[in-house]
Order: sequence, then structure tokens, then C-alpha cells
Amino acid sequence: MFVFNITNPFTLILMLTATILLIFLAQEIKKSYVAAIPLFVYLGLIIMHVTQLVTLQDEYLNLVQTLSYCIATDFVFILITFFAYLWVDDMEAKKMGKKSIDNSLDWFWKSV
Repeated sequence: MFVFNITNPFTLILMLTATILLIFLAQEIKKSYVAAIPLFVYLGLIIMHVTQLVTLQDEYLNLVQTLSYCIATDFVFILITFFAYLWVDDMEAKKMGKKSIDNSLDWFWKSV
């Protein structure tokens, strides 16, 4: 059974670098859809990992711990990219002079 193991240090560094570069690009061009790309990728990964964990056969029970770590790492990346999306969306809204999707984190963005 193939498992995309994102807890491997090399894969983790590559994914973190790509995520940071996409967030930086979104911040520079002030387009929130660029920051949403890694968010949807990580949502797809967590769906894939949960599906693999639920449909795991008895002969692959040694992968339970690996899949659990992958799911936890997916949650961390989803949290990071979600806040990055909200941050870039707020910047895009201020640039365009329109209301942001959600202004409940204004106190947080002012301190960043």
C-alpha cells in the first residue's frame, strides 16, 4: 500500500518551503486565491490519509502509526495555511477597499 509519508524530514522540508513560497507570493501580489492553493492541497492530503487509515487492511497494521502522524501533520499545515489565507485576504481587501470575508481577527492582524 502506498502512503505519501509527509513526516519524512526531507518531504516535510520541501512541503514547508513550497508553502512558505506560495504564501510569500500571495502576500506580494495580494491575491488570496494563491494562498488558498496549499490549503486545498493539504485538505486533499488529509482526506487521502483518513481514507487510507479507515480502509486499512489487516496486513498493513504497521502503517497505523505513520498514518496517524501524517494526519496530525496535515492538521498543522491546514492551520498554518488557513491563517495565511485569512491574512492575505485581509491585505487584499484593504488594497481593493472592500470588506474582508471575516473581520473577527482584526486585533490579531494589527499586532502582526
